[in-house]
Amino acid sequence: MPANRQRDDLRKARPGRREQRPPWGTPGPTPDPDGEPGIAGAVRVSRRAADRLRGGHVWVYRTDVEEWPAEPDALSAGLMPVTDRRGDLLGTGLYSPASEIALRLISGELVETEAAWLDLLRSRLRRSVERRLPLLDDENDACRLVFSEADELPGITADKYAGLVIVQLRHKALDNEAVRGVATAALREMLEPETILEREDPRIRELEQLSVPASATLYARIAEQPVTRTIFRLNGLRFHFDAASGQKTGAFLDQRENYAAAARYAKGEALDVCTYQGGFALHLARVCPRVTGVDISRAALEVAEQNLAENREALSGSEVDWVEANAFDLLRDWSDAGAAYNTIVLDPPAFAKTRRAVEGALRGYRELNLRAMKMLRPGGRLLTCSCSHHVSLGDFMETLRAAAGDARRRVRVLEVRGAAADHPVVLNIPETEYLKCVILEAE
Repeated sequence: MPANRQRDDLRKARPGRREQRPPWGTPGPTPDPDGEPGIAGAVRVSRRAADRLRGGHVWVYRTDVEEWPAEPDALSAGLMPVTDRRGDLLGTGLYSPASEIALRLISGELVETEAAWLDLLRSRLRRSVERRLPLLDDENDACRLVFSEADELPGITADKYAGLVIVQLRHKALDNEAVRGVATAALREMLEPETILEREDPRIRELEQLSVPASATLYARIAEQPVTRTIFRLNGLRFHFDAASGQKTGAFLDQRENYAAAARYAKGEALDVCTYQGGFALHLARVCPRVTGVDISRAALEVAEQNLAENREALSGSEVDWVEANAFDLLRDWSDAGAAYNTIVLDPPAFAKTRRAVEGALRGYRELNLRAMKMLRPGGRLLTCSCSHHVSLGDFMETLRAAAGDARRRVRVLEVRGAAADHPVVLNIPETEYLKCVILEAE
C-alpha cells in the first residue's frame, strides 16, 4: 500500500479527533456538508472569541456568542462545550447565566461529565497548592494557594493565613456542594488546616447570583468552634487576621515580596500612604527610626495598631504613628507646608476597575506621585504601586514621568516589580498581571 494512502486510512480510523483538540492549535476538520453542529449542546462563538481562545485566553464574553444551544434563559449554570463558527471544538467552559463573561474555559478538550470535571478540579487544586508549598517556611505561613485563571481554575481563589484557609468560588457554575466537597477535601489533604471558610465578595455574590451566605464554614477541626481569627507571619512579622472583616479575603498577600523590597531600600524618616493594616509601615519600621502610616479607614488603623503591638520587640525601638486622613487632601496640605521624608510608599486601592475609569485613575496617580516627589528629600526613595489591571505598566510609567516633570525633580528608576510569586502571571491571560510596583530615587 502506498505510504500516502496508508496515512490517509490511519487518519480516517482515529475516533473522536474533534474532541482531542488542544486549547489553541491548528484548524480542525471541516464541518459536515449538511451544516449540522458536531457537538451536542455546544455554544458557537465569533471569530474574535475563537482567536482569543486559541491564543490561550479562557474568557468568552456574552457578546462573543453567535449561537446558543437553546434559549439563553433556559440554560443552567454548568459545563458547556465551545465551538467556533465551523463547529470545531475549542474546549469546555463553565457557563454563567448572569455574568457578562458567559464562559470560562476549563479545558481545551470535551469534558462530558461532572465526574470528569471534578477529577480535573481535584488534580488542579493539588498542583496549585504544591506550587506554593516551597514559599512557606518559619517566616512565612501565609500565601495565595489558588489564583483563579492563573492556576487553570477560573473563578476559584484560596488564601492561607496560618491554620486558616479562605476560599472564594466566584462563579455560578461552582456554586454547588460537589465542587465545595472536592475543594475542601483537596485542601484538607494538602495542608491539614484548622478551618476552611468560604467567604464571598458581596458584589460578586450579587452579580453571579450565588446561593451561599457571605461566609460559611466548609471544615473545622473542632466542628463546634471554627477558627475565624488568627495571627500569620509575613517576612518574619506577625499580623492579625479576622475573617469577618477586611478587604478581599484579608491581607494583601500579593505585596509580600514588595514589603521586603521596601525594607531593603528604605532609610531615614518614612511615610506609608494608604497603609491599610500597616503592611508596608511595619516593614519600614525595621530600618527607619520614625514611620507614619496614613489611611482613611479608622477600622484598618485599629488593626494596624494591633499589628504594631504584636511586633514591637522586632522593630528596634522605631517610632510608629498612624494618621486617619484622605490621602489626596493630606499629601496636598503636607507638600504645600514643606513636609519632607527620606522614604515614601504609595499603595492606593485600585483607581480603575473598568476601562472607562482609566483616564481618571491616571490623574489620581499623577497627583499622588507629584505630591510625594515634592516631599522627598534629596536622595529619597519612593515606592509607588498601582493594582489597577486596566492601567498598563507603560501608562503608569508615563504618569510617573509626568509627575516628576511637574515636581521639577530628576528621578531615577531603581527597580520595577510586580506581585509576589504566589500570584503568577500567565502571558496568554493579561488580566493575571495587575500589580505594578516601581521604586524610584529623587535627586
